[in-house]
Amino acid sequence: MPKSALQSIHLYPVKSLAGSDPGEAVVEPWGLAGDRRWMLVDAGRRMITQRQQPRLALTRAEELPGGALRLTAPGMAALTVELPGCGETVSVEVWKDEVEAVPAGEAAAEWFRGYLGVECRLVHLDAPEKRRPIHPEYCEPGETVGFADGFPLLLTTASSLDALNSLVAQGDHPDEGPLPMNRFRPNVVVDGTAPWAEDDWRRIRIGEVVFQVVKPCARCVVTTTDQRTAERGKEPLRTLARRRRFGDRLVFGQNLIPRGGGTIRIGDPFEILD
Repeated sequence: MPKSALQSIHLYPVKSLAGSDPGEAVVEPWGLAGDRRWMLVDAGRRMITQRQQPRLALTRAEELPGGALRLTAPGMAALTVELPGCGETVSVEVWKDEVEAVPAGEAAAEWFRGYLGVECRLVHLDAPEKRRPIHPEYCEPGETVGFADGFPLLLTTASSLDALNSLVAQGDHPDEGPLPMNRFRPNVVVDGTAPWAEDDWRRIRIGEVVFQVVKPCARCVVTTTDQRTAERGKEPLRTLARRRRFGDRLVFGQNLIPRGGGTIRIGDPFEILD
């Protein structure tokens, strides 16, 4: 493996649910193929995430051939959700964005209602190439994103997690560390770089694909949620507030926009271009 290389890849077919760790992934203009094309919404058609429902961490979505989903969760029978056809769309809210999406069948809605105990519905982003523009301050005209928080991919580095865990061990809640990388829900994790070096990157290459590094990732309460138990603690937000505060935001990781397509694979060489 090269000195600096892609350590792991992570896909989340449904926003805020557990996902998968494939050995390779296709890079599309709006993110990794199969990543966050589905989302849960409440009765007001606003997104539901682990911020409101930490038990979503225990719910796993696996993409099946043809685009269908297999859903599993503690105490629930597994459910296969077929890809919705080209039906009527509804307007849903992702942060402040109004996005057109296609509702999944009633069986999926009943399954999530039974698990969470709240009114909700599963929706699918049928046309990511035109549905949700990226904030124009950070992108080229016409660039879009799926149901990710704001950008097509999120990158973190193994060395920065090691550095953060060293700080957690010196803080007020050392018993909560070391924290695993899944707290930060990245798409790609790079190894072999210096801690926090990603703060200064502008363009990078992973394998055959070039990415623009556009913005540090502000972190929220989801990072305090144990992805194995759905229980919440204080870290890493306490440590990030002391050591990684950028203005009013607590930062870990970098948001990326692809500057081309291709396939990335674990072990691919990683290069800083600018």
